[in-house]
Order: sequence, then C-alpha cells, then structure tokens
Amino acid sequence: MPQQSQRGQTGPTPPTPPTATRLSRRVALAGSLVVFSLATACSGGGEDTPATGKASKTSAAAAAGVVAPAKIEVIAGLAGCEAEIRIEADELREGVCRTKSAAYRITTFPEEKLKEDWLEAASVYGGKYLVGPRWVVSARPKLLEQARAKLGGTIRQLS
Repeated sequence: MPQQSQRGQTGPTPPTPPTATRLSRRVALAGSLVVFSLATACSGGGEDTPATGKASKTSAAAAAGVVAPAKIEVIAGLAGCEAEIRIEADELREGVCRTKSAAYRITTFPEEKLKEDWLEAASVYGGKYLVGPRWVVSARPKLLEQARAKLGGTIRQLS
C-alpha cells in the first residue's frame, strides 16, 4: 500500500539525498568540536589515577569531564582523521584511521560490559589502551596521551 505524505500525495517517501546526510554529519561533528573546544579552553589541570594505580596528568578534556561519545566516526574526527570501518558486529564496531603522524584503531561497544569483556580478553596481549565509556582506542603508547587530550578517557595498562 503506498504511503500518504503530509502534503496529501501518495507514493513512497523519497530517500534523503546523500549530500544532505553528509552535511548533517558534518554539522553534528562541527557542533561537537565547538563544544569540545569551549570545554577544553575553560578547564584547568589536575590529576587522576588510571586503572594501573599510577597517577598521570589529567587532560583538558578529562578535567572538563568531556569524553568522546561511543561513535567511531566522531572519535576519528576528534583525532583528526577519517575512519575506515573494518568490523560491524552486534557486540562491537571497529574502525581504523590515520593521520600523518599516527594510526588509531577505534573499537566501540553497544554496552559497557562488552567493552570490559573485550579488555579482559585483550589483557592476554598486554599493552596500553585509551578507554572511554563504551569505546577503546589503540595506538602507539606515546600517542595515547595526545589522543587522551582530544578524546578524554583514561589510559589503561593491560597485563
């Protein structure tokens, strides 16, 4: 049965043009970058204790309580790159992105428990990870602190 539009015409609802979708994504990303910039510009320093128990300097994002949302495309944009999605599954999404000086693997989870299960499984391999609510970023250890300043979260040492 054809759908009735609000103007009284019948027929299927036309799809949103791809350019409008891209534009709305860019507007959303730009909006989150503005909020992030304002929050980090007005924040102070401090210290916190990551899961390892070792104190580390708090980033401006973390000090302001700003943490990237669990969306690969937004996290990649905040890191300064465009994500290429590698895995789309019910329990996780994984993407990679590269800048001139860094490569990131971004993994997001629909539930916090799935993230913690993933981290527990990854502890067999050890290493450092940047961890936020329902997301994990992997990169060379020296780049994680830089990423943390942009994304918030905590650096965890797995062993």
